Amino acid sequence: MVTSVTSLGKNGLYDWVIQRATAVILGVYFLCMMGFFIANPDLTFDKWQTYMSTTYMRVFTLIALVSMAAHAWVGLWTISTDYLTTRQMGAAGTFIRIAFQAVCALVTVVYVVWGIQILWGI
Repeated sequence: MVTSVTSLGKNGLYDWVIQRATAVILGVYFLCMMGFFIANPDLTFDKWQTYMSTTYMRVFTLIALVSMAAHAWVGLWTISTDYLTTRQMGAAGTFIRIAFQAVCALVTVVYVVWGIQILWGI
């Protein structure tokens, strides 16, 4: 049995709530962006830059970025613990699962840091 050492939540219910809450945040962000695109059919780079450089959009985008990272981590962790096991993969299952989770964690951290740098111009 796989323990939840690398899980984002304390238990399965907590992970489930994180997954649903981040999905709602991402859905609202998507609707906000689509509303902006629909309201601005003649969108130029200057309009886009002005809109995205407002503080509330930067904060909302940061929340969406962190939500996407949490959503992806919970989903990929669940997949890896369900399917990358010694029962499914043989003796190398644990190594493959830990390696997969390490790569996922590294990519997630890189994407979040890179997104913050782009968003806030650091």
